[in-house]
This record gives sequence, structure tokens and C-alpha cells, in this order.
Amino acid sequence: MDYKRLKSIIEGLLFLAGEDGLSAKQIAEITEQRTDFVNGAVEELRQELASQGRGLQVVQIAGNYRLATLPDHAPYFERLAYSPSRASLSQAALETLSIIAYRQPITRVEIEEIRGVKSERAIHTLTNKDLIQEVGRAEAVGRPILYGTTKSFLETFGLASLQELPEPSAQDSGDNLEEETQLLFDKLDTRQLTIDEMEPS
Repeated sequence: MDYKRLKSIIEGLLFLAGEDGLSAKQIAEITEQRTDFVNGAVEELRQELASQGRGLQVVQIAGNYRLATLPDHAPYFERLAYSPSRASLSQAALETLSIIAYRQPITRVEIEEIRGVKSERAIHTLTNKDLIQEVGRAEAVGRPILYGTTKSFLETFGLASLQELPEPSAQDSGDNLEEETQLLFDKLDTRQLTIDEMEPS
């Protein structure tokens, strides 16, 4: 495999790996290349991103390579996170929020087991919107973070407490994700209509 193709593959792998990142050994196993060859390709990718003034950089944290944004661009990312035009929640974020709301406290791994896909970005979005927060650490290997909803979550959905969450009709609470998500969406939609009606025309 030539360097150009390997660098392209590595960039895609690091994008998919997200905050977890990948070690040189993992990348070598996935691409079936020597570790030293992978390290060289990563270093060249790092230099190219920097020299071309790209918006991403390759960083190494705790032995793993990962893609990261540039610190200088942080003010723009904050504007995006709090922009009124980005106030609506994506399906992934709403699913993740419903899992946390109905099953809190819960870890990221448990959320991903229920959804069947990685939920790192959705959790990051919900944290930025102050809808969820870290509420502790689980008594498990690695002491993973436990997530729960915030006061802002209650205010956003017009709830006095979590006891006012709409109750799913299904008997088995472990299989209710679709219904719970729809109930939460309906609650948010109703809340938005109420807010809109209160605003002067």
C-alpha cells in the first residue's frame, strides 16, 4: 500500500474512532501494515494538516492518535453549539437523551449497547446544550462516567421533576427506546408550541 492511500485511510479511521482514538498498533492491524510504516504515515499526515492550514490536527493522547480541532477555533465552535438555529436535537441526540432520561444514571457503554451504535458525539452535543451532565462514576473497571439529566433538561421539556416524564405503554422497559424517544419528542414539540404561543406576534 502506498503512503498516500495509507494516510487517507488513517484519516478516515481516526475520524470514526472519535475521542477514543487508535494506537499505531491498532491501525497497523486494521491496515495490515508494519507499525513503523503506520507511525511514519501518521506523522506525515500530521505535518500535512498543519502546513495546509487545515481545521483538524492529529494529536497523541495516552498513546492513541486522534483527530482534534484547533484551539484557536474554539470561539467559533462555541457559537455553533449555542446558536439558536442549532437548537433542535438530531434523532441520535434525542435517542441518547431519552435513554439517559429514563435510565439514569447510565454510562456511555450502556447507552451504546441500547442504541447499537457509538453515542460519543450525541453525548457531547447534549452536554454542550446543558441537557445532561456527569453525575458520578460507576463501580466498574475503569470507573466509567455516569450521566444524568440537568435542571435545564427539566426546564426545556417543561417538567417539574423526572416523575413527570411520559410513561411508555410497553411492559418491558428494556425495549422501549423508539416509544420513549417519540414521547420525549412529543413533549419537546408541545413545549415549543407553548413557548411560541406565548411570544407576541
